[in-house]
Amino acid sequence: MALNIAQKLRLTSVVLGTATRKDLAAAFRAVNPRTAFDVGRADKWLQGRAQPREHSVYEDWAKVLRLEQPGAWIAESDLPTFAATIAARHGIDTAELERRASAQSEASPGHDDKGVGLALAGTYACYSRAWSPYYRGQLIRGRLSIEAGPGVHGFTATYRETLPTGQLQLGGPVTPAKRSLYLHLKEVGGEAQFFLCLFPQTQPVSVLGGYMCGTAIIGPEPQPSLTRILLVRLRDAPAAEQWGGYLPPGTSIAADLASLGIVIEHPDAVDRQLGRFLSAESDGGVNQIPPAEFRAIIEVFDRRWLQHAG
Repeated sequence: MALNIAQKLRLTSVVLGTATRKDLAAAFRAVNPRTAFDVGRADKWLQGRAQPREHSVYEDWAKVLRLEQPGAWIAESDLPTFAATIAARHGIDTAELERRASAQSEASPGHDDKGVGLALAGTYACYSRAWSPYYRGQLIRGRLSIEAGPGVHGFTATYRETLPTGQLQLGGPVTPAKRSLYLHLKEVGGEAQFFLCLFPQTQPVSVLGGYMCGTAIIGPEPQPSLTRILLVRLRDAPAAEQWGGYLPPGTSIAADLASLGIVIEHPDAVDRQLGRFLSAESDGGVNQIPPAEFRAIIEVFDRRWLQHAG
């Protein structure tokens, strides 16, 4: 099954330095004058409304990128692996490749929400207040992965928590919008549902934040619950595979992030900032996050992300 075709074509365009769909089609004709890649169908492929059905297109694609892998690998590989492979093959840093592809998508006329995919996709370390009455006052850590997939906007998310009762896993669609980023997650093999309403993502998407609502998983009775949540994007996804669960009282969030490779300057100040964000109460019965409060957090993590872009 072909995966992430629109995003892979954008990455290919960046690597080749092609400015238009005609230029991209010309690159395919250069390796095969009878290629099935044409401008008309490329428009649909880049919009995510269709994907190449002819096997020959993928074989031509492999030649265009001068890859050792066959065309089938281009169709079936996941997006991070594809990006890393072609970046290495053409001597480009992966983060820089993704940045250029995102910028190109945003600058193109009529670009849709899929254009943010290369920046939004990834793995995030999540911090929120524990809903269980048995862990009142503590933070719980979760792992969220966003990747391109089926659906109206082409993004899906998987959220995991390590609980004393076992692994909790939920998944569902991601919907980017002008005024928010929405995630509706349903438990795999269970009844739990979480809904996340987050601030819209901004380049380079080093951190996301907003609210998560649902029902407490561990407790003597059902309790509809709401908490602020912070999602810090990781460069090294495997680092979070065995990470998670309730954060022991008094543990520094900055130190916990450092265990995942996110080392932050002035950790004490950042701990106070993040602690205030996650612990804020409602104002007059209404739960709202002042944009300036979250913007200050974005600046901390954006600066760190950009400093380590290479």
